[in-house]
Amino acid sequence: MNGSGRADTILAVESATANATRPPETAVSGKTWRNSKWLALVEFLLVGLIFYADYRKLIPISKTPELLLLAWISLRVRGLRWRDVGLTRYRSWPVTIATGVVLGTVLETLQLLVTQPILAKLVGRQPDLELFRALTGNVQMTLLFIVLSWTLAAFGEEMFWRGYLMNRVADVFGRSHAAWVVSLVIVSTVFGFAHEYQGLAGWIEEGLAGLALGLMYLRTSKNLSVPIIAHGVCDTIDMVLIFFGKMPGI
Repeated sequence: MNGSGRADTILAVESATANATRPPETAVSGKTWRNSKWLALVEFLLVGLIFYADYRKLIPISKTPELLLLAWISLRVRGLRWRDVGLTRYRSWPVTIATGVVLGTVLETLQLLVTQPILAKLVGRQPDLELFRALTGNVQMTLLFIVLSWTLAAFGEEMFWRGYLMNRVADVFGRSHAAWVVSLVIVSTVFGFAHEYQGLAGWIEEGLAGLALGLMYLRTSKNLSVPIIAHGVCDTIDMVLIFFGKMPGI
């Protein structure tokens, strides 16, 4: 077989292999309802309904499991895994853990020493953390809330807000650089609103925290493990401060 024939054979084999590994719909038409913007808009509507149900007190404890389930279904329908949106290590696990711990500590320090005092002056009060007052001096309750902070908040919220929602908003706007900027701003704003029970100061502060966590996600090449760890560190510090009665707003 001459050189041209061998090249044609290799290209044919590579093309057949690529088609075999694609989802059937993509291999056939290239664009289907599974990767359309309409599906993303339907998902956003479902997200809104979950928020409304939570607002009407129809969801016990937390809306995060329901949001996470919706995100998982969306990924499965589109032939994706959590790994595809960043649930993996960043460079190595020691680097991942160290980066998350350092960034989480820095973020919490900035909140306590910079954003909270500024917001207290601008808004006239600290974020309302009355919901957590029962933790003060209560070891068992504090330990329980630390566990919830790492599961529902750190893991669950980062998987949904950064891993799923930021990607879906970016999908709608074409996944360009500008699309990710728009996604970062929109998702961070909604993330802040999701903490409206903390009052205006809490809404703004959590929105800024969401912005910081979103930047961590983007700056680590869309890695979820770093913001998950950073989020968990922030919340753990908060719980410890509340336990000792040293948290502003309590």
